[in-house]
Amino acid sequence: MINEQISNIGIVPVVVLNNEENAVGLAKALVKGGLPTAEVTYRTDAAEGAIKRISKEVPEILVGAGTITSVEMAKSAVNAGAKYLVSPGLNPKVVIWCLENNIPIFPGVTCPTQIEQAMELGLTTVKFFPAEAAGGIPMLKSFASPYCKMKFMPTGGVSEKNVTDYLALKNVIACGGSWICPTKLIDNEEFDKIEDLCKTAVSKMHGFKLLHVGVNSNDEKEAESVANLFSTMFNLPISDKGLAYFAGDMFEICKTPYLGKNGHIAIGVHNINRAMAYFKAKGFNFRSEGYVENTLAYFEQEVGGFAIHLRQL
Repeated sequence: MINEQISNIGIVPVVVLNNEENAVGLAKALVKGGLPTAEVTYRTDAAEGAIKRISKEVPEILVGAGTITSVEMAKSAVNAGAKYLVSPGLNPKVVIWCLENNIPIFPGVTCPTQIEQAMELGLTTVKFFPAEAAGGIPMLKSFASPYCKMKFMPTGGVSEKNVTDYLALKNVIACGGSWICPTKLIDNEEFDKIEDLCKTAVSKMHGFKLLHVGVNSNDEKEAESVANLFSTMFNLPISDKGLAYFAGDMFEICKTPYLGKNGHIAIGVHNINRAMAYFKAKGFNFRSEGYVENTLAYFEQEVGGFAIHLRQL
């Protein structure tokens, strides 16, 4: 499902291409950078050809078309290979055509009236545009109660500085942003810089953070001894959590061996489902053992004798 794919990616790069020859290089940079989708705006003559090239030569990317303001533009974009469409406003004719042809469409809305029009048409996810100018995060929070089933993709004014604040809202599935793909960098074919911008945005979005190191012990006596040693070394308080001792928040000393030859390392993330999707796309897998839905997940792979697990912050 397109909505789920976009939600798992988290950030949708909004792209302006002046030359379709740059489309493939850009698409490959987005994939390498960890953001395998692109909203190619239909504002230039190169848009249609660019979507065709991306669809054919970089099939691993989820390519969409933006700034769709007519049925004719929608048909052109879909024929070129666009898998979803985004529009700045809510045009009923465009929405109806998309729904009749099973094409995901995210029309722009700014107010309750437009949200209800979208709901009446049968939509469950819309673009919130221009996000910052239309009230930003406070406005989306105010939509949450009366429109609890509606999801939003804020675009316009979203940047590296505020993207995690937007994504923290439960009614936001993803954010659209042009800061990842500056047109100047695309025109100059500086795709390595775009890849770096993607990686920075991905790290910011996931919020990777070392939470604690877990150490395996053979029994409770050994665990208590190790906890006391850490306490002495780093002036940390000891607490007994049942299955393990904690020395401050830094060390968890398990009373019996658990996952990992030596123990485990806990990494915090903002959204564990999105993080798992990101790592799966990079070829990593997760264990069923130790998995707690929406909370905790262990990688299958160990690193240096340590199991690694993600925990939602």
